[in-house]
Amino acid sequence: MKILLAIIGFMSISMIGFGQSNHISEKNSSRNKLYIYWGWNWSSYTKSSIRFQGDNYDFTLANVLATDRPSKFSLDTYFNPTKFTIPQYNVRVGYSFREKWDISLGIDHMKYVVQQNQLVNISGNIENTNSIYDGTYSDENILIVPDFLTFEHSDGLNYVNVELRHSNKIFHLNPFTMSLIKGGGIGVLVPKTNVTLLGYDRYNKFHVSGYGMSLTAGLRLTFHNKFFVQSEMKGGFIDLPDVRTTMSKADRANHHFFFSQLNIVFGGMINLRPKKRKQNP
Repeated sequence: MKILLAIIGFMSISMIGFGQSNHISEKNSSRNKLYIYWGWNWSSYTKSSIRFQGDNYDFTLANVLATDRPSKFSLDTYFNPTKFTIPQYNVRVGYSFREKWDISLGIDHMKYVVQQNQLVNISGNIENTNSIYDGTYSDENILIVPDFLTFEHSDGLNYVNVELRHSNKIFHLNPFTMSLIKGGGIGVLVPKTNVTLLGYDRYNKFHVSGYGMSLTAGLRLTFHNKFFVQSEMKGGFIDLPDVRTTMSKADRANHHFFFSQLNIVFGGMINLRPKKRKQNP
């Protein structure tokens, strides 16, 4: 939440400070350009209350802690084309429809892992599961362990989103240009959730589970107006009212939380403007 508020403040200040700035040369127009980038994210999440509902249970776990699961860095894991989907990644394709404005479609592949061996509060009931967890609970302590619950959006917490972004050139020293990026977006969540619950068969399939909204602020360093490296801070809200938990369609979980990301991405630009024909004298 603090990171989200920081992003909002940063965007507000930057709009005031740079919104009317014209001192940077616009010789190289950003209009009618297509860009694509790829990179990686490190994410964090607020605690959430997760409600589990099914034919034999209806209970809520309160203040559940979850973290991301970034892959350990190695050149083979992060730069091998056959393993590019293993780390937590961001991919985006955008189009500059106006000077300083672009619209884009992207996927933020985060990972959300409920931590094992944490003590949380449980309220509700569990019955006819033939497990030691059958019973009625009222704000009682329970330890999350594998034979009770494994809950991971680990392949992953896939945020498919559309963003509108604004950019300002704040520094230019040929062939480099530094730009300030800020924007916002909305999208749907299509997690592949790995769940084992109360001894039921494991569920691990893609499923449209909810929606999200986010704000982004970052810095882009462009080389020869064609290639760039970009750092981003991103934060937002995710609501997942329809998470599948078992092979039975009657079994569901729902929760919501705030998230933040630190992203490092690399990309390129393609000029879509037709070249002007030289007129014969």
